[in-house]
Amino acid sequence: MYADYFGLDEPPFAITPDPRYLFLGRRHAEALAHLLYGIRAGGGFVLLTGEVGTGKTTLTRCLLDEMPQDVDVALILNPRLDVTEFLEAICQELKLEVPAGAGNRVLVDALNRHLLATHAAGRRTVLIVDEAQNLSTEVLEQIRLLTNLETAKTKLLQILLIGQPELRDVLARPELRQLAQRVTARYHLEPLARDELAEYISHRLKIAGARAPLFSKAALRAVWKHTAGIPRRINILCDRALLGAFAREAREVNVGIVRQAAREALPPAGANRWPALAALFLLVVGISGLAFWQPWQTEVQAAGQEASVMTLESWLLTNASQAGTDNALAALFAAWGLDFEPGEKPACEQAEEAGLRCRLGRGSWPELRALDRPAALDLLHPEGRFQLTLLARNADAVTLAAGAERAEFPVTELLRWWSGDYLALWRLPVATEPPLRPGTRHPAVAELREQLDRVLGGATGFEEAELYDEALAMRVREFQRRENLNVDGIAGEQTLLRLATLLRPAEEIFLSTRQPHVADP
Repeated sequence: MYADYFGLDEPPFAITPDPRYLFLGRRHAEALAHLLYGIRAGGGFVLLTGEVGTGKTTLTRCLLDEMPQDVDVALILNPRLDVTEFLEAICQELKLEVPAGAGNRVLVDALNRHLLATHAAGRRTVLIVDEAQNLSTEVLEQIRLLTNLETAKTKLLQILLIGQPELRDVLARPELRQLAQRVTARYHLEPLARDELAEYISHRLKIAGARAPLFSKAALRAVWKHTAGIPRRINILCDRALLGAFAREAREVNVGIVRQAAREALPPAGANRWPALAALFLLVVGISGLAFWQPWQTEVQAAGQEASVMTLESWLLTNASQAGTDNALAALFAAWGLDFEPGEKPACEQAEEAGLRCRLGRGSWPELRALDRPAALDLLHPEGRFQLTLLARNADAVTLAAGAERAEFPVTELLRWWSGDYLALWRLPVATEPPLRPGTRHPAVAELREQLDRVLGGATGFEEAELYDEALAMRVREFQRRENLNVDGIAGEQTLLRLATLLRPAEEIFLSTRQPHVADP
């Protein structure tokens, strides 16, 4: 949603492992060199470990692109398999035809024949296992046995294990010491260094088409503070920060936007404190008597529920049965003190009969924020299409309604699901139907003069207050230029709507609580 606003070709901080966005910092370059060396050396195991989100999978994609032309690759992404399933997965990756229901011996024999044939043809085979910390001991032992497939001089299968730091602990078990001894190259991938963060963010922005920096220096320092250099956390935080800047119509991400994005997108410190406190207190209760446990458990559960923060997504799905068109329109009409009658007449016709204008459109958040009226919104979610009512907003949050339910959420959560479609109601600031144009003679023209004088300051000279003369047309064009509207000198719906938004008459209903814009006398 924010890509067009910032002039980007695509969102730059997606968490999918796109090799185009690979940033080869010092540690990633070293890791790639170790992997390539281990594969070219042949034989044994190559081991790559790293914390969650440090870029192991992206580095693997880059490795595949750098793989020598004479290498065939079997890539296993889901290692939660038993021995037979694991062997079947390897054969499937190498496109081997094996009988259905074949046993382990048949699968290993087929694999051995294939490896000998490819070796004779001058090719090598590499097995890459991602998330290898999830491999069972039995599968790891089978992997070790696969390295026994060899000629008199050469191992036929090179194996690369990629996993989280726990993989090192797994391989340190006594029963797997033979496998550990066959590791010929290993590298532990650390997060980005602090001095690489700005370069990393700049690199991804440039790949996405950015022509100028989008993060202030203070914002970059805040990103480091909240992510500690872990690429996945950086991507999540920067993506949400750009969305937050878009929601505020800011052209640069500042430190405040980063902090708000961190609160919304990253797990808060101490998020799991309730289970820990429960365990500690249970110990105390166990010592002093179980009679006190049940009342305390109820209190802690209630406190934990109050401490948890419900997201818009979970609230929406919880109230899905209330998040329909009729309920959204009923809440919108109720904001104006009106009753909506489903099925009687179209909503806009009912609004017009009550003296309101109906604005049905598709736009962006800045447009809806400038409109500043309650609106029925259309939300797109994988579970379905929903309609909610936007009732109020401030700089960072919105109040939404699903039927009788009301809740407040960050603007960025709404923008994640809003399709851009909305229906809003508003009231004309003059007592006639638009447009008012040069040559019109009507009491509403005098109202228009007075309202423009309040917004622009000064006064328009006129012979007849109710005649739309050239002096008034010039005044309208001045207003239109200032408000970035179509400059035609005609007071149409857009011009009158913007005028009413600035003057904020008492009978109008607005999302925000800001004061009317009136020019200094």
